[in-house]
Formats: sequence, structure tokens, C-alpha cells
Amino acid sequence: MRTIFVLFDSLNRSAMGVYGGTSVKTPHFDRFAQLAMTFDRHYVGSLPCMPARRDMHTGRLNFTHRSWGPLEPFDNSFAELLKKQGTYTHMISDHLHYFEDGGAGFHTRFNSWDFIRGQEYDPWVAMVKPPLERFREIYDERHYPLTRESKRFQAMINREAICDEADFPGPKCFAAGLEFLDRNHAADDWMLMLECFDPHEPFHAPERFHDAYDPKAGKVLDWPHYERVIENPEDIDGIRANYAALVAMCDDYFGKLLDYLDSHDMWKDTAVILTTDHGFLLSEHDWWGKCRMPYYEEVSHIPLMIHDPRFPQAAGQRTGALTQTADLMPTLLGLHGVPLPEEARARDLSVVLAEPACNGRDVAVFGVFGGPIGVTDGAHVLYYYPPDWQAEGLREYTLAPQHMTGPFAVRELKTARLSEGFDFTKGVPVLSIAALPDAPRVPMNDGAGFVDVGTRLYDLISDSAQQKPINNPELTARLLSQAVDVLRDHDTPDEVYQWYGLPVPEKTEREEIYENAK
Repeated sequence: MRTIFVLFDSLNRSAMGVYGGTSVKTPHFDRFAQLAMTFDRHYVGSLPCMPARRDMHTGRLNFTHRSWGPLEPFDNSFAELLKKQGTYTHMISDHLHYFEDGGAGFHTRFNSWDFIRGQEYDPWVAMVKPPLERFREIYDERHYPLTRESKRFQAMINREAICDEADFPGPKCFAAGLEFLDRNHAADDWMLMLECFDPHEPFHAPERFHDAYDPKAGKVLDWPHYERVIENPEDIDGIRANYAALVAMCDDYFGKLLDYLDSHDMWKDTAVILTTDHGFLLSEHDWWGKCRMPYYEEVSHIPLMIHDPRFPQAAGQRTGALTQTADLMPTLLGLHGVPLPEEARARDLSVVLAEPACNGRDVAVFGVFGGPIGVTDGAHVLYYYPPDWQAEGLREYTLAPQHMTGPFAVRELKTARLSEGFDFTKGVPVLSIAALPDAPRVPMNDGAGFVDVGTRLYDLISDSAQQKPINNPELTARLLSQAVDVLRDHDTPDEVYQWYGLPVPEKTEREEIYENAK
């Protein structure tokens, strides 16, 4: 078996024809749907980028114990487990967060990896005296302040080295992927993770895609702040058009991968998985971005398509099984015959490929550390907020105390104490560190925090656009009870329940056995 795992970032379902989207032409995503099973109820787990990737690597939720951070030394990783059993693993990515303090340990689990430079504020191009006046003429200061204190300043500098289409990081990722296939397509037992930061903001696409979706002249306005929408309709349309252009580019280059598999007759023994880590609000609910506001469907309900040559009958089929990001880990292991570690809390999706009508999970639970808990049964979704998201009481459990772009501050580390660990730490004690309300973690790292707070429940069948919250205490209680069951299954610390105003569940027999063993 050979596996190609294609991971885009911030790819919205609504931008894909296979999911009913009409704003972007995506012939190659739609073409892949004829060869794969399309998952109609696939959800995120932990948000955003690196928490989602820890879910993918370990097969369990990250946000129940800590915020954004590196892979822990005791963590299982699908890449390392595959490598240890002899499956060659290679990662190609332009995702700059892997190479910050808070992204350590993920890419090094692979046999080999390739980092494509230039996305977002990647400290790539060194320019002591940038052309400020030219930047002022090109970029709209609402999205690109002309100050080095803004991370967006580096993005303008990076674009000085991105002139032709082949210079863009996304096309470079696919070029590197095809190069890997040229070397290895005749070999067996390998897994390629082809990860593209696009269509994550900034929505910078090559000219042929940009011109097809945004013919209007004007300064560059393609990196919306995670704020309420205040732009005029023309600017909103322009930002959305820039996103559409970037999705069209992703689709086009994904099509080149499909062409390669066609021309080399690889479909019969190569699995292909296509998904994303989360979505992005493009003015829906009067918001740009993610994480600060409720995790609306545009953010939490994400695409997943799987071609598995072991199940040819699944090609072109759809499933309503409820699945999550963490399910990717056991699925990748299962493709190569690697046993699932007992610490995982996810399932191999081959059972769904074999039987599309199966139910999947009872509920999907998702969220940001310290934010609302999202829980859906596929027909309803609840965003459950704590009484006070700024209250003290939460703690982070980690042996790698790093925020996104730097280590925990000394004032945070001074609160550290040693904890016995959890059922996934393999008997290893961990640091318990107070989650200070103003610590630089998502979404407080930009001085923002959560907004539009307040628990709300939606009926996804009758109100798919989530315009009118409903009041149903019985349903709310049922979803909360199911969410607590999931939290308990992840050995969530007692103070988390207390902080959310939830009852601390009694220990299960399995948990009692674990406690006694410690």
C-alpha cells in the first residue's frame, strides 16, 4: 500500500462543488469525488492549526489538556508508528507554524521532510531597507500596516521573491510532491503527507487565478483580521474573490496530482486522503476568521474524501457517518497494518468505507483550549460557554511549555507543579501550569479574546445557516451529557468540568484500574 495524505489549511466545504459550492469552480476536487468516498458529516476536533495536527498525529483531542504547543515526548504519532514498522514516511509542507516554538516535534517524526519557504510571515527573505513607498502604493494599510512590529510586514517582503506562478509556495509543494512520486511511485509501502498552507490567509494567488475571480483594480486587501465585518460590500466581495482564487489554485494543482496517478496507473494500490484542519468565516455571521466567535459550521464542519483501493465499491459514494479529525490517525495506521495504540480515542474509517450507512460517532466534541465546547450529533450543534472565560482555574498539562511563537513566560512557569500525568502520558508525570487569562495563547495571543460569548443551540437540519438559535433544555442537557462522556474518555482534569460549571463525572472502571496502577 502507498498513501498520499493531502492536507490543505482553511479549505471551506462551501468552496467545493462536491459539497454544493457554486462560488468557485473546483473540477478536480469534484473529479476526485468520483474516485473516493465523500464524508458529509466530518468535523474538527481541537482548534486551530497545531492543536488540530496533534489530534491527527495522536488520535485524541488536544484541547482538553492544553493549548497550542509542540508534540509531546510521550505522544503517539502516526508518522513515527508507521516509520517504526518499516513504512517510509515523507512530509512536504509550507506550513510555517511547524518551525516556530509551538510547532516542534511534528515534522521530525517522519523519515524525511521538505519545508517550502515563504508563506505568511515566514522569516524567509532578509531585507534591511524595504521599498516602503512602493509597498504603500501596492498594499492596503487596513490589512498591511507599514511597520515591522506587524507580522504582515514580513509577508510583503516575502512577496518580493514571489513573482512567477512557480515561485508560489503552494505550487512548489505540489512540484515537490510530484518529484517524490517520480523517485518512488514504483516502490511500495510509503506514506506521503503533502500539506499546503493554502488557502489560508493571506489570500495571495497567482495572476491567472486572481484575474479570473477578482478583476477589480485596487490595493491588495486579502488578509482579513479576525474581527467583525466593517468593510463595505465592494471590499467584502474583493476579499471573498481573493479566497476563491486561492481555492481555484489549490484545485488546479490537486488536479496535477490526479493526472499523475492516472498516467502511472496508481489508483489500484494507492490510497488518497483529502481534507483540511478547519474552515474560515468569510463575512458569514458578520465575522472574519475563526476561534474568537462560536465555532460555526463554516469553521467546524470540514471536507473529507478518501480513496482506499481496498474498497472499490466506495468510489463515488457519500456517507453521513459522524467523524472527526482524530479519526485520520487510526485510518492512516490501518492502511499499513499498524496496530492502534490503546491511548487513541478514534476509529479507523475503513469501517465507514466498507459500510457507508454506519453511524460513526454518537457525537463530535470540538473546541479551543479555554473557549466554548462544541458538540454535535450531526443534526444539532451546541456551543457551550463557561460562566466566565476569563476566570482563573484552568491549567495546562505539558512537558513542552511553548506557546505559538515563544516559550511560556517566567510568570507562567512560576505556577508550575508536577502532576502524575494521565492515561495517555504512559506513566510519565507532566507539568501542571496555571492557564493565566492573559497568556499569549489562541485567541489571546493577539490581545483579542473570545467575543459573542453565550451558550447557543442550533438545529442544523431546519437552519443550516445557523440564523436562529433554539431553546430546548432537554436536547441541551443530552448533548452536554454526551460531551461529558467524551471528556471523561479523554481523562480530562477535574478542574476543567468545574471551570465550565459541569458536574465532575465519576470514574469508570478503566480509570480506577489506571489510578491503582499509578
